[in-house]
Parts: sequence; structure tokens; C-alpha cells
Amino acid sequence: MTTTPPRGTPQDDRALLDASRKGDAAGVRAALERGANIEARDGDRRTPLLLAAIEDHVEAARILVAAGADPDARDYRDDTAWLVTGVTGSVEMARTLLPADPDPTLRNRYGGTSLIPASERGHVEYERFVTAGTRIDVDHVNNLGWTALLEAVILGDGGPDHQEVVRILLAAGADPRIADKGGVTPLRHAQERGYRVIADILRAAP
Repeated sequence: MTTTPPRGTPQDDRALLDASRKGDAAGVRAALERGANIEARDGDRRTPLLLAAIEDHVEAARILVAAGADPDARDYRDDTAWLVTGVTGSVEMARTLLPADPDPTLRNRYGGTSLIPASERGHVEYERFVTAGTRIDVDHVNNLGWTALLEAVILGDGGPDHQEVVRILLAAGADPRIADKGGVTPLRHAQERGYRVIADILRAAP
């Protein structure tokens, strides 16, 4: 004899969204047990998993992933739980999402993968994890005409974190010859900004 799973109410869906946003793991589990829709949406079309990822609530996300939440569900800005990890730089969240098989080729509203905002922000450990542990394209070009390497130079501060990001990207096979829409290479951008260390790293690239 099979047991029909409970069907939640709109109140249960709201409780799940709220618990996910707050990182209330017990509340997430309880709402799911009452039959809340795991793909419920808030006013910005964010799912419980996306809300947990935005706030880096790993335990709540772990419960949702185990229950079958979709890591590729998009909100009104085209963000997904996986794409958000590139902004937050949370390696733990990215690792938590991997069992759900997120698509690393999905693009954000700027046409970039998660690696590109991570490069802008200098998320060193995230860059190291993603380039080593996923099939992400290190030479993907976004709508601005920028690769992760260009983003690290153009929007970075030239400091130690961005220097290390450049090293990681090059070690992962990033092509330093790919220029922006104006034909300006990462090396030239580094030189124009006075980022001497990054310029030296790029000159030494094969």
C-alpha cells in the first residue's frame, strides 16, 4: 500500500520560503513534511533553494537539495542558486549544491557564468574550487565582451586576491590573449591601471 504524500497549503509554501530565507533548517524540514511546494516562488520568483543560497544558509540548502530542489531555477533577474555562489564566493554552498547537478554553463543577466563575478570580487578559494571541480568554461565571454580574466583585471583592485585569481585562471587554462570588444588585452588593462604584479603574471603566461 502506497502512502500519498501530503499536499501543502499556500501558508506552508510561505513558511518554507520564509524558513529558507532565514536559514531555519528545522522550519524548512517541517514545511516540507507538511507538503510545501519545494519550488514555491516569492514575489521575486525566488525559490527556497535560491533564497538559502543568497543568504549562504548551507544547512537549509542541504535539506532542500536532498529533497530534490532544482539548483537551476531562475528568479526575475535570471539568478540561480549556483550563479549566486559566484557572487557570495561560498565554496561550502557550491559544494552543497553539487549533488543536485547544477548547470555551470548557465548565464546570469550579464551573460556571465558564476566564475566571472567571482573573479571581479576576488573570491580566491571559490575560483580554485570551481576551476578544479566543475566543467566551467574559463574563457567564457559575457555580454560586455569580458572573460573572467578580463573581469579580474578591469574590475579588480590589483591586490593580492585578484593577483591570485589571475594565477588560478591561467593555471586552469584561461587564454590571456582574449581581448575585450575594443581589442584591449588583460595585460594592457593591467598596465594602464598600474597593476604591476598582475602585468608580470600575465607576461609570464605561456
